[in-house]
Amino acid sequence: MAEIKNTAKTVKLNTGYSIPVIGLGTWQSQPGEVEKAVEAALRAGYRHIDTAFAYGNEKEVGQGIRASGVPREEIFLTTKLDNPWHKRAPEALQRSLANLGVDYLDLYLMHWPSSTDPEDLSKHYPDWDFVDTWREMQKLMDTGKIRSLGVSNFAIKNLERLLNDPSCKIVPAVNQIELHPGNPSPKLVAYCASKGIHCTGYSPLGSADSPLYKNDTIKSIAQAKNRSAQQVLIMWGLQKGWSVLPKTVSPERVKTNFDVDDWSLADEEVAKIDAIPDRFKVCGDAWLPVKVFFGDDE
Repeated sequence: MAEIKNTAKTVKLNTGYSIPVIGLGTWQSQPGEVEKAVEAALRAGYRHIDTAFAYGNEKEVGQGIRASGVPREEIFLTTKLDNPWHKRAPEALQRSLANLGVDYLDLYLMHWPSSTDPEDLSKHYPDWDFVDTWREMQKLMDTGKIRSLGVSNFAIKNLERLLNDPSCKIVPAVNQIELHPGNPSPKLVAYCASKGIHCTGYSPLGSADSPLYKNDTIKSIAQAKNRSAQQVLIMWGLQKGWSVLPKTVSPERVKTNFDVDDWSLADEEVAKIDAIPDRFKVCGDAWLPVKVFFGDDE
C-alpha cells in the first residue's frame, strides 16, 4: 500500500495559495492553555492554525507560534473579522495583526454574515450588511497584509446574494462551516465546490462530549481500524475533500489527532458514516440579531 501523507497534504485555493488540510482550532480554548496547545501543535508538525478576534485569544496564539520556533512563513494562519467590527474592517485587521504579532495573514474570514451594531449587540445595522462588509474587506487585499480572503458560516442563500452582487469582485477562497457527520451539509459543500470555494470544517469532531463518540457506526469503525473515534472523524472529513480544524488543548490529543498518515477509510466505511441519520448543530444562530442558517445545506 502506498504511503498516505495527510499531514503534509494541502489544497490549492482560488488565490493560488495552499491551505494545509489539518489545522488546530482554538475556539473555546481557555486562557493559559491556548499558547501551549499552539506550540505543541506546531512542534508536532501542524502548519495550520485557526483563531478569531472573537475568541479573545489571538495574543496567546501569537505567543504559541513564537514559542514553537517554527518560522512564520511555514505556517498558514487564519483569523476572522468580528461581527461588531463590520464597518471598521481596516482597523480590525490591524488589531488582529498586532495581537498575533505578525505582518500578514494567510486567510482573513468574515466570521458571520451579521453586521452587528457594536452599541447594542442584539441589533443589526439598519444601513449595512455583509455585502457592504465584503466590499470593504476586498480593499484590504491591496494592503499586502492578507494572502486570501474568505467567509465563515455562510449558507447557500447568503453566498448567492454575495456572489451575485455587482460589488463582489473577489470570490471567497474559503467558507469555514460546521462539518461533521451530524451536520454534513452536502448541498452547501457542493455549491461551494461549484464556485471554486474551498470548505474548511470547524467542530469536525462534533465538539466536546460529542454524541458522535458514542455512535455505534463510528465506534465499530474505530475498533476495526484500531483507531480512536476522533481519528476516524478527522479521516472522514479529509476523505470528503475539505480541510478540518480539530480543537484540543491537550498536548497528547494534539498528537493523536495528527496521527492520520498511512491509513484511510474504505469507501464502504465512508458510506456508512455518510448514512448516519442523526442531525445536530454545535453552533446555531439564535444568539445573533439576524438569521444566518436556513436549512438549505442538506
